[in-house]
Amino acid sequence: MVIKTKQVIRVGIGDMNIASSPDTIRTSGLGSCVGIILYDDVKKTAGLAHIMLPDSTLAKKQGMKRAKYADTAIYDLVHALKDIGISTYRLKAKIAGGAQMFQLSSSNDMMRIGPRNIEAVKSILLSFRIPIMAEDVGGTTGRTIEFDPASCELHIRSVNKREKVI
Repeated sequence: MVIKTKQVIRVGIGDMNIASSPDTIRTSGLGSCVGIILYDDVKKTAGLAHIMLPDSTLAKKQGMKRAKYADTAIYDLVHALKDIGISTYRLKAKIAGGAQMFQLSSSNDMMRIGPRNIEAVKSILLSFRIPIMAEDVGGTTGRTIEFDPASCELHIRSVNKREKVI
């Protein structure tokens, strides 16, 4: 008999990874960044992308880190899950982050990175027909999130706040 110990798969800023039960998957440092969890509650598998910016069109294409951008990260995560046998029609999403970390004196839309990230993520998930089952977005504080593919619970920790589970 083989006993599998539970591991926490860590995802860095501008990166992505996949975890299956009993493992969990975690990222920290979600300020204006958004953490996107795509999961299959039947196969108990989830992918997490920690995106920094809404759109890759302004990036230098050579050496571009695709997981940094909402459009390319979600596309790549959907296909990575598909490659390991996850049916895209069963995918569901949970999202967190997108805070406005600094008070802005200007109305310059380019500085509204958190809200723009949230809008981009929602639009891209809609284009893939992936429903958002829960979200904890916006505000002014950073977050650390950890998703458990077995229970499909997303645990969210923020400074000076109680842990939230969605």
